[in-house]
Parts: sequence; structure tokens; C-alpha cells
Amino acid sequence: MATKSQFLPPILPIPLCLFIAFLPEAAPSWPLPSEIATGGAWVLLHQSIGISVMHMQVLRNNKVMMFDRTDFGTSNISLPDGKCRFDVTLSPVDCTAHSVLYDLASNTIRPLVLQTNTWCSSGSLDADGTLIQTGGHDEGERVVRSFAPCDDNSCDWVELYYTSLMNRRWYATNQILPDGRIIIVGGRSVFTYEFYPKSSSSSQFDNQTLNFLWETRDPDEENNLYPFLHLLPDGNLFIFANNRSILFDYSANQVIKEYPVMPGGDRRNYPCTGSSVLLPLRLTECNAVGIPCGTPRAEVMICGGAPPGAFAKANNQSIYVEASRTCGRMTVSDPNPQWVMEQMPGPRLMSDMILLPTGDIILINGAARGSAGWNNARDPVYNPFLYLPDEEDPSRRFIILPPSTTARLYHSTAALSPDGRILVGGSNPHPTYNFTAGPYLTELSLEAFDPGYLNPDYAHLRPSILTVESSIDGTVKYQEMFSVSLMLPFPDPYEPVAVVLIAPSFSTHSFGMNQRMVVLGVERQPRFGLKMNVIGPKDVNVAPPGYYMLFIVHHGIPSPAVWVKVR
Repeated sequence: MATKSQFLPPILPIPLCLFIAFLPEAAPSWPLPSEIATGGAWVLLHQSIGISVMHMQVLRNNKVMMFDRTDFGTSNISLPDGKCRFDVTLSPVDCTAHSVLYDLASNTIRPLVLQTNTWCSSGSLDADGTLIQTGGHDEGERVVRSFAPCDDNSCDWVELYYTSLMNRRWYATNQILPDGRIIIVGGRSVFTYEFYPKSSSSSQFDNQTLNFLWETRDPDEENNLYPFLHLLPDGNLFIFANNRSILFDYSANQVIKEYPVMPGGDRRNYPCTGSSVLLPLRLTECNAVGIPCGTPRAEVMICGGAPPGAFAKANNQSIYVEASRTCGRMTVSDPNPQWVMEQMPGPRLMSDMILLPTGDIILINGAARGSAGWNNARDPVYNPFLYLPDEEDPSRRFIILPPSTTARLYHSTAALSPDGRILVGGSNPHPTYNFTAGPYLTELSLEAFDPGYLNPDYAHLRPSILTVESSIDGTVKYQEMFSVSLMLPFPDPYEPVAVVLIAPSFSTHSFGMNQRMVVLGVERQPRFGLKMNVIGPKDVNVAPPGYYMLFIVHHGIPSPAVWVKVR
């Protein structure tokens, strides 16, 4: 069974001789990596989508879920067919949408019905690609909601009233686990974690205390909300809060180790909001079927934030201190891991860190002073930063990219789309849809940042995936070989083609929950741009079951992605 890219028309099998006939006689002059890295362009997709995007999730059918909160007042987009929220406490009744579904192919939006309050909530895709969305505020703080993607306009939010969370989850973090469950960690004045769906095992409690969350709470500021969670290839969780981190065995409710405190004293979690990524997990040592993969190295990177007290100074005194200028990298799988600190081109907080198919990282959105919270930040940072993790010279790892003209501060979001763009929305420093209050306005626009590899001058070099062929049911299975049929306009036998899986993240408050990139092992490199044999992920710890975007990358230029299901 084959999975075809939604960005390409259906393609019939083409004889080998025709492929060879289409190949050019001479290879092009490939752009230098520095030329690709320093490029980029902004594109305005919509001046207004009717809501300010506080939460964003790319779905397996190339549509994007976007939503804010339901107690914001009326939005600028109406619900269809006379639909309204049924909350009887509302006066007048709210018949506007607080959630929209964005179609990448048509650049259109469809309003959706949210009933309960999703303010500062969390989410994760389950193994079938359904968005499981948890918590919020007031009547929504213990609610579980779901959204199952569909190919027509029939799907909408489902509020799962038959189940509820055991604790209020406001500013919590979600992570999908190897067994397909979702763990939900923390929240405001909540120092526990729980699972969805509920465990049926008598040996597994549904709600557990995590003292680490209490220990990392700063008085009057917290600074440990939306903790950073990363599932490591050994099956344990890396949890970071404030400036401390642990390796956590959630099945035994046991802290295995505490890592060194991040140097410098800056706080990294809400409201001194930084961001975090798990760097690409590389399985490229698996270069032949039957050769077992070792456990890949796991390295975490955390950037930005603010000094302790930044929130109180901004919120109570209108003093906006400079944000953190530092990033820390730590190989958490090492026996004796240590933080290695680096300097960004400038101070930054509330920025999103996005893994690109190339393995590089974009830092986008944010401010240079203050903290998260209503009107608590100043000096928007309009320029994205590109970070090159494999550059040997630390002084050359950061590149300043072309600026946006839109301030993206508190409640802004960003996510990688299957065509390689970065979708950017939100920024809402006011408690209602107030379009006159300053200093920064409620932002309803949606734009995209096209990284340098999408430069139109490189369009003729961009590879394409024709089909993904796997055993029986068309899924990518663990440690099994599958085939990728591809088109390389200018195949270069001296430049390998990389095959990567990227899990789409749930983006809110500068953190991409479940963001993950796995570089797969390749048994045979293509010689004529036709087909390559690829080895599936090592196990469920390396790639939890679910839908992933599969890209191929050649000479630093990625293809559009196709969706594959890993299980």
C-alpha cells in the first residue's frame, strides 16, 4: 500500500528509462549551506482568521487546529448555521467561534465549536492522530476534549464528559508515551501527574505526586509552569522546570537522577518563559537490515527565559528587565552530563523553538524584555534566529534571519507545516478582544515564515516523495525496511539523501509538546533519484506510535512531507 503526498497530484508508475531520460545532462551549481541558512521570507496568509491563536496543532490530513479561550468575549468569526455555545451563564449567548480549522492547501478556515474554557491548556496527538486536548480554566480545568481529523466538514470538537481529569490542569504539559498513553504533568498549584486514558492496571495509579514540581516553584512567581517534557530513547522522561531537571521513571514514580542546575540563574519556564527541544535522534548507524541499532544519543537544548523576579517587576512595577541571552545544551544520555552554555545574538523570551527537516532549529516570536503575562513584555524580537547544532565553531552557530513586521508576544504560537514552512499566529496581550488598547494590539493575523530552503531560486532543486511502500497495511514498522520512491531533479551520488521523521507538536506558550525528529537509517542510497530502502525506527521509545511527517533532504533542501503512521 502506498501513501502519496497531498502536495502532489496522483502519479502513475513511470518506467526507469523515462526517469533517466528526464535527468539533466549536467548537475547544477548547488547553493552553499550558508546561502540557504541566511535566507527566508515572510508571507501574510490572512490579515484576520477571527481568533488569536493561543494553541496550534498540525493534523495528519494537512489541516491545522487553532484555538484560544472561550471567556475572551466574542471573537471576530461567527459559528455556522446558528450554532452557539450552550453555556447558560453567558449573556448574551456567544455565537462566535474560539477555534478554527485551517486548510494548508486551500488557505481557508472553518469555524469550530468549543464549549468549555481552553485557556492555557495542553494537548497531544494519540496514536491514531486524534487530538486529545486537556484542561484549561474554570469549567474547563478538568475537561478532556478530542478532535478526530476528517476529509470533509463533518468533524468538530467532542467534549468527553464521561471522563474527567483527576486534578485541575491549567498550564500543564502533555507527552505521548511508548504505550500510546498520554502523561499530563503539573499545572498551576498542582504538583501531580496523571494519564489519559486511565490505566486499567492495578499496579499503575492514575494520579501521582511529583515533589519536583513543588521544589521548583518560586514564591510569588512559580516559574515552573508548562514544564518541559521530553521522552528519551531509554523510555524515561526528561523533565525541566525553573532551572532544574530530572530523569524520571513515570512507571515507578521514581526520580532516577537529578541533572546539574542550569548555570546562570535565569528561569526558563512560565512566566519567565524560555523554550526547549530534544535535538534530532540519529539512527544512521543502522545501515543494513539485520544490524541492530544502538540507543541513540539524546541531547536537550533550552534557550531564553528571564531572571528571577522578572514577572513581579513587570506585573507590579512596570519594570521590564532584559531577557536571558543564553542557551544550554546537555547530552542527557551521557553518564556524567553537563550543561554547555552558549550566547544568542540577543536577549529573548517567549520564543518558539522549531526543529526543521534539516536538523537546524529556528527560534521565532518573543520579546527582549519583561516576562510572560498580560502586557508584561516590551521590545518585540522581530528577527528569527537560526541555530546550526552541527556547526563546530560555537560563534557561528546562530544566524539572524529576515524580520517580520508583526509583534508576536504573549500567547503567540508557531509550528512546522508539512510543506516546510513555519506557521505563525497569535499574540494577545489584552484580556479581551480589545483592538485599541496598547502598547501591542490583539493579533488575529496568520503568517508563514519560509526558511531559506524554500527560496524560489531553489525550487528546481527540491526533491519530491512519490510513494512510501511498506508491508501489508502501509504503516512504517519498527526495525523493518520500507521503500521510498522519490524524484531527485539533480541526483548527486556524493551527497547522501537523509530520511527524517518529525512528530507534529502541540504548540502553546513557547513550547512544542511532543516535538520530535528521528533521522532514519538508510540501507541503500538512490543513484538515479528512484527508490531508497529505509529502516524503520528502533522502537517505541525512539518513536512513540502515531503519525509523523516524513521528509527527504538532499543538499540541505527538504522535500514536502508525506504522512506515515509508525507502529
